[in-house]
Amino acid sequence: MTPFLTMNVKAVFDAYPPEVRRKMLVLREAIFTVAASQGAGQLEETLKWGEPAYITAETGHGSTVRLAWKKSHPTQYAMYFICTTNLVEAFRTLFPHQFKYEGNRAIVFQETEDVDMDSLSICIAAALTYHRNKGRKRP
Repeated sequence: MTPFLTMNVKAVFDAYPPEVRRKMLVLREAIFTVAASQGAGQLEETLKWGEPAYITAETGHGSTVRLAWKKSHPTQYAMYFICTTNLVEAFRTLFPHQFKYEGNRAIVFQETEDVDMDSLSICIAAALTYHRNKGRKRP
């Protein structure tokens, strides 16, 4: 079961356009589902840079996953990863045609597109277990 939104995170989601909000809440649910299925442990939902962010509560276990929508690109929303990891580089190698990428920090989605949730789940799992699995072949 996906936890209820905290008031401050809910306020951010509520500020998004309705269709983007709906799609981003699907991504949020996927993050919690993947965390449970991968044994990533309890997730902490917080705001980083004013955007919903998810990190494993167990220190040194996973890498932060952040969701964002920007007014400057109103038809896009994104899932961000820490840019000092090799996560996005690995995703680009594994899924060269499934996603659009922004540098070494994000997977960018168009509001009108269907997201390949099977592939995205692999990306989420890699992030949430990043430190635990560091040194192992990923994702």
